[in-house]
Amino acid sequence: MIRRSHAVAACLAAALAVTPAFAQSKKELVNKLLQLQQPGVEAMAKGLAEQPAIQLTLAARQAFGNVPQDKRESVAKAIDADLKKYTDEAVPLLRERAIKLSPSVIGTELETNFNESELKQLIEWFESPVIKRFNTLAPGMQRTLSEKLVGETRSLIEPKLKTLESSMARHLGLPPASEGGGAPSGGAGMPGVRGGDSRK
Repeated sequence: MIRRSHAVAACLAAALAVTPAFAQSKKELVNKLLQLQQPGVEAMAKGLAEQPAIQLTLAARQAFGNVPQDKRESVAKAIDADLKKYTDEAVPLLRERAIKLSPSVIGTELETNFNESELKQLIEWFESPVIKRFNTLAPGMQRTLSEKLVGETRSLIEPKLKTLESSMARHLGLPPASEGGGAPSGGAGMPGVRGGDSRK
């Protein structure tokens, strides 16, 4: 009887020891997935930071056609400097905050909705050479899609940017755009403006 009691106690102790080991193992798997997802989180933050600058650049293009030819280069450089200053400050800020928030958002969802076996499968999937190659190509594909999307929807977006255009015109010291005015004929862009060309 005494030997049986010792055996039962040993089994109970072993069973109780399994739970914290599993929990720790699962936490480690979640942390591994967070590391694998960090480039995507950083890219998302970068996109959020740059989107307002792109919109402002589109608005600036509407006013740029009215800038005297001899002032265009200096105005473009000034706006380019403003946009660079904004992105240099905003991108790291959003990136850092996104990385800090990731464990409490993505990590919590992973730990709640996936078991240890599923987390291991996810890690294997994210670490596969095919997925790594896809993730390498994805930013370029998204950039090309974005450029085409902007080009094909400009006429739909321009009315929504009218307030921004007026504000940028004041910033440039120019009169408001004429009623119904669109982009200058020939699609003149803003030389040197970062947001005008998303390829960096």
